Amino acid sequence: MSAQERIFLIGPMGAGKSAVGRQLAQRLGRRFLDSDRSLEERTGVDIARIFDVEGEAGFRLREEAMLQELTQHSGLVLATGGGAVMRESNRACLRERGTVVYLRTTVDMQLVRTRHSDRPLLQTKDPRARLEKLMLERAPLYEMLADIIVDTDHGTIALIVDDIIHRLGERVSAY
Repeated sequence: MSAQERIFLIGPMGAGKSAVGRQLAQRLGRRFLDSDRSLEERTGVDIARIFDVEGEAGFRLREEAMLQELTQHSGLVLATGGGAVMRESNRACLRERGTVVYLRTTVDMQLVRTRHSDRPLLQTKDPRARLEKLMLERAPLYEMLADIIVDTDHGTIALIVDDIIHRLGERVSAY
């Protein structure tokens, strides 16, 4: 794997993209970025506020611009937002600029991991129904885009990172 290689983590909220991404970057000696956190730093407000003021459509435009910028950095592990795959331009950018790792999880595990969350898309009477709907829409896109798929429902973050590193090595040796 070259030093220019970029690794992009995709998957639903609660899959562990940020937690896994931080450790993966550390183990690989790379920089870690989270597209949502980068967007918050750039705008000076949190994602929930962007949703409140601009709606999901406004947020998605900002997310697209952020991904176009961040995916050009070399030697990077990037955690994307769960809905980033909904735009074709984002999928093309991820597909063309690095290795895409889908961190797959179940709706049950998402509910456990996001139960204390203030995420805008979960501000509903029935978070399970919302997560199930999002999974139906997004899972096929995650799967289609992924170079590597890793389940995150079981095992420690360290074991998940080990699995990703092993699979990245297999991809490199296959060429």
